[in-house]
Amino acid sequence: MSNEFTFTIKSLRLDENYHPANSTRITTNFANLARGESRQANLRNALKMIDNSFNALAHWDNAQGDRYSVELEIVSVDIDVDGGGETFPSIEVLKTYILDNKTGERIEGIVGNNFSSYVRDYDFSVRLLAHNKDKPQFSIPEDFGDLHGKLFQYFVNSEAYKQNFKKPPVICLSVSDNKTYHRTENQHPVLGFEYLPNESSLTEQYFKKMGLQVRYFMPPNSAAPFAFYFFGDLLNDYSNLELISTISTMGTFQRIYRPEIYNANAIAGAVYKPNLKNLDHSITQIVYDREERSRLAIEQGKFAEEHFIKPYQAILEQWSASYA
Repeated sequence: MSNEFTFTIKSLRLDENYHPANSTRITTNFANLARGESRQANLRNALKMIDNSFNALAHWDNAQGDRYSVELEIVSVDIDVDGGGETFPSIEVLKTYILDNKTGERIEGIVGNNFSSYVRDYDFSVRLLAHNKDKPQFSIPEDFGDLHGKLFQYFVNSEAYKQNFKKPPVICLSVSDNKTYHRTENQHPVLGFEYLPNESSLTEQYFKKMGLQVRYFMPPNSAAPFAFYFFGDLLNDYSNLELISTISTMGTFQRIYRPEIYNANAIAGAVYKPNLKNLDHSITQIVYDREERSRLAIEQGKFAEEHFIKPYQAILEQWSASYA
């Protein structure tokens, strides 16, 4: 097809001096932390939690528990749809690097981890709401997530992706509070026990359109399982240190944002139903605004509609119809 979209990839170090860019979705985990009076302490504390968690999981040849540090980069991907030089912020993910303080080696970790997308905000907070307005029963548009899924796969298969990243992305999300998870006998040394959900969710179906499979694992030292979305073979395509970099990073964010689940005082048993109203949990020393996050998702969805979906509608529909 004649219309080729181009991607521009930019990276920015996520450290205690990080300030969100104007094009960053402000509900993204790390951007939410980096605002307000406590921004520097928030970032410093979160990064320290990530290092501590990493060393606790990578405990071999690590008697003092300080062998490794994790470095994070925010990867922003902008898309140019019509070749005119105007770009739209399509997705933002995190890239991990592992610093071995014993050997001085800097090891590439996993790209993905966190997943942020304006078009996903549009799908869930604008399109889905409009589709169900004044309807007695909730339903999902037939082509829901098609465009977003194709754009994501197009990016992962692009030259821009291959030049910047050695392996496919892994995205790590929290479990859903309206499903029940059953622990299996399958245990991985780093990912921990595998859990199986009782049913599929809208998020799973949405990520499936992005080409991603999902498995649920509860790592050692975690209070609950995580959802790992991936291409290929999660257990064999990535090293233990790579997997630990994702678990420690996303486990820390979830302990901050979902303390009822991931900082619960009782850990998940053989049958687990997450509960966001669970009062038996500890709060981290990190300040964030949960109310703001839900409100802003709608604003961000409208931003995508106004600056991406509507202006490029004809091109996007034609491209989506012909993209295999």
